[in-house]
Amino acid sequence: MRDTIRGWLAGDATLMALLTGGLYAGTEISRQGTPAAFDANSEVLPCGLVHLETQAPHGPYDTSARLFLTVICYQRAGYDVIDAALDEVYVRLHGGRAGVVSGVWEVRQVDDSPDLADQGLGCAMRYSRYEVVRLRGTE
Repeated sequence: MRDTIRGWLAGDATLMALLTGGLYAGTEISRQGTPAAFDANSEVLPCGLVHLETQAPHGPYDTSARLFLTVICYQRAGYDVIDAALDEVYVRLHGGRAGVVSGVWEVRQVDDSPDLADQGLGCAMRYSRYEVVRLRGTE
């Protein structure tokens, strides 16, 4: 699911123009794992991460579930690019079915973080959390 959502978001030219360091699926941005997310001085570029959280039974069928995912955005300093990127993610995901994702009934934005700092990367970050109502085992 994380790769499918990442691919769906990566199809947004406006979002990708903002996230010059790329959009990734997984658990972290790192100089070793995602080197394209950093400039020649090893400073983080504006980038994003699609991260799955929890999934629990929900809905009318034995196989229906509610999955939570976050889209985390980073930039070296400030929040202007992060805010614009998360606005684009909202337009692309909220209230929709995430494009061609089979078995997804609805995607709803749940909450946004306040302005945060990632101490490990030494940069600004924010995230938006989404609820995906879906059938388990479909992609």
